[in-house]
Amino acid sequence: MELKDYGKEPIAFNMEEVTLQNENYRTTLWTGEHFQLTLMSIPAGGGDIGMEVHPHVDQFLRLEAGTGRVEMGPAEDQITFSQVVKADDAIIIPANTWHNVTNIGNEPMKLYSIYSPANHPFDTEEETKQDAIDQEG
Repeated sequence: MELKDYGKEPIAFNMEEVTLQNENYRTTLWTGEHFQLTLMSIPAGGGDIGMEVHPHVDQFLRLEAGTGRVEMGPAEDQITFSQVVKADDAIIIPANTWHNVTNIGNEPMKLYSIYSPANHPFDTEEETKQDAIDQEG
């Protein structure tokens, strides 16, 4: 399957296969009016999403490969939740919750994220975390 943003078109596919296929830090696969699906690949050796907060967006993550540590809390300097996660685990991040996911394993961490509402521009494709930082500027 071609990894691109299929927008508001109906689509069906194997979620695990496309998540494992993705090599980019972030690739949007579907952006609609009420939610967005992105694929992520976080490099081994301490790669992470970076501590962030989405004030008006709930987020669902599911790991398909790799091992990570998720940290969450009400403020950037007040992390109250920390847990190791692995393939087949899900993470739910309520809106306005500071969070980070760090790859603590020795292989890329492959995951997908559902944002509600959409959080990134249509057809976002960022090869690296630095590309994401530069685009969000």
